[in-house]
Amino acid sequence: MAGVYDFTVKNAEGVDVPLSDYAGKVLLIVNTATHCGLTPQYKELQALHERYADQGLVILDFPCNQFRGQAPESSKEIAQICETRFGTQFEVFDKIEVNGKRAHPLYIYLKAQQPHDSGGGWLKNALFKLLSRGIRQKSGDIEWNFTKFLVDRQGRAVNRFAPAAAPGECEEVIRRLL
Repeated sequence: MAGVYDFTVKNAEGVDVPLSDYAGKVLLIVNTATHCGLTPQYKELQALHERYADQGLVILDFPCNQFRGQAPESSKEIAQICETRFGTQFEVFDKIEVNGKRAHPLYIYLKAQQPHDSGGGWLKNALFKLLSRGIRQKSGDIEWNFTKFLVDRQGRAVNRFAPAAAPGECEEVIRRLL
């Protein structure tokens, strides 16, 4: 695969969306969950969306139920919850797996390009390593919900932010890429 734009994903309604539709945009790709202690990050993601969407930032939300069952609803229900409870206006995609044998090909690619988390602070990151013990299968796997991948306008994954990294920690890199 040459880049993120080579993948096709399903939106929350199950319709195929080629990521080439976002060619030339800066993408922030996040695996999320509606019952996670990190759900306040939805509001921070929305704030980034509001500040930078008109400059070319697109946030792609991929719900994932692999981490202690924290996204039990259907994809459509998750999209509704995000909009009504958190006020999000960015697109929610179909629920996927990010690790293991059934990991979505997009996430296999992203993890290969950016195998290590940045940001979040050592104490918070240590907590998520403990929480994910027994869930992670190999080095480079996603540790928890709200891992954030930043993709440049050419479709290359250029950074990976830890679950504990607040979306605002991505902002400096986002501004440089825009």
